[in-house]
Amino acid sequence: MFSFRTTSLEDQLDKSLREGKVGVFCTQNCWDTERGRYMYDIFAERGNLEVIFSPRDTELTPLTNHIDIIEEYIPKLKAIVVEIQDVGSRYFNYTKDLFRLMQLMKNYEEAPSLYIVDHINPAGRTVEGTMPQAECEAFVPKVAHRHGLTLGELAYLYHSEIGAKYALHIISALATDQSRQLMPWTIAPCSDIPGLFTCDMYSGGGLWNNTNVCPGIGTARPYEYIGAPFVKPRKDVLPAPDGVLMRPCSFTPATGIYEGQKCYGYQIMLQPGVEYHSLLHTLQLLRWFKENYTEFRLDEGFATKLSDPLLLDYINGKTGWEEAREHVKVEEQKWIRKAKKYTLYEDSPYRIK
Repeated sequence: MFSFRTTSLEDQLDKSLREGKVGVFCTQNCWDTERGRYMYDIFAERGNLEVIFSPRDTELTPLTNHIDIIEEYIPKLKAIVVEIQDVGSRYFNYTKDLFRLMQLMKNYEEAPSLYIVDHINPAGRTVEGTMPQAECEAFVPKVAHRHGLTLGELAYLYHSEIGAKYALHIISALATDQSRQLMPWTIAPCSDIPGLFTCDMYSGGGLWNNTNVCPGIGTARPYEYIGAPFVKPRKDVLPAPDGVLMRPCSFTPATGIYEGQKCYGYQIMLQPGVEYHSLLHTLQLLRWFKENYTEFRLDEGFATKLSDPLLLDYINGKTGWEEAREHVKVEEQKWIRKAKKYTLYEDSPYRIK
């Protein structure tokens, strides 16, 4: 069973939400601006809140975070209500944690109903990249690197892909005042996605996490800064599309592989109004670093994160830029055709021309 609902979670009359044991899977983004409370307070006040699945640490921890799932609770519940802020890229840990939960729920004949309180995608409807072409990270659906969907739409797609039989209900992102009062990045989704521009950088910038170049994690501007102790910023021109500037800089991250060490590199600066294809630019930069620094490395998880042999060949200098760019264009068009089947709102995903 699937439904898309246009009234708020609190107004839902389902017996499973009003009388059954409820589990909540959430982050700090489940704050209700109109009533000044968190979503789980609805069920705490009703007396049927059984468990909260939430991140392991504080909301602005410098550590890479995940949402813990205590599987023994699942068969005890009548409903699981999800409210997190997705960030528009298939790499995001909390969204992968949700898909792990959805996969676990398939193990039970009488699984609880799943409710997704949807949010606007802070990365917008822009699409970048390719659907997985090879081995991919666990609990990642067949979506582009930057997918252009909301969390509810992603859950709808994943529910279909895994052949789940339990009920899935999406509460529209437009059902409450929150989306009208707050922009979707006002409450940071996590510590390394702190603000307005970060989501535009993450679809490509997230790949740096699987290299020995730091993407500014542990600074105030993650994914805008890239660097490492071995980098020597110089005057030669780095690859950069129109409207993008590369400023030589230095920074000392507070966490990560170079915690407390001085890094040298570049700040990626976007001129006003530019449509930035982070993935394509990052691919060019990765190849440039590989060609210019013998110290540069891709780690073991890089290939499964990128999940595209042709693009990996481009980074390794085995194929050319025009072939890589045309491949991305064709695959983005394929993904958009697929995505339309799961779109729940009037606007649709689109690619940067």
